[in-house]
Amino acid sequence: MKHEHFLDVRYYETDQMGIVHHSNYIRYFECGRTALLKDCGLPMEKIEEAGVMLPVVSVECHYKYPARLGDTLRIVSIMDEMPRAKLVIKSEIYNESGRLLCNGEVGIGFIDAKTRRPIRCPKDFAELFEKLIKEE
Repeated sequence: MKHEHFLDVRYYETDQMGIVHHSNYIRYFECGRTALLKDCGLPMEKIEEAGVMLPVVSVECHYKYPARLGDTLRIVSIMDEMPRAKLVIKSEIYNESGRLLCNGEVGIGFIDAKTRRPIRCPKDFAELFEKLIKEE
């Protein structure tokens, strides 16, 4: 399953040279990921109402070229395997000319909101993801 989200680089995300600070790419991954989940019918509010929390358990990020002030970024989020104990979402960030600026992946766990203990991907979430992946 592949999802695209567009975002303009904001002034506060850059240094004095107009280049995006490296920490913001992880935030961009999150923007793409939450947009993907929302478009799948699982906005964060619904996930939390179900008593589930999604902590980030791992992040991998490979920087290729800098994003700059004034760029419109295309954030591509990819979920290509069914979640079990964790959900892995791959991310690619491109500028408007199509140059790959950064890629990586984020691993997200599932925990019970009350006990804060790890759980497997809830069955209804897994069924929705499976349906959406098959449609792609």
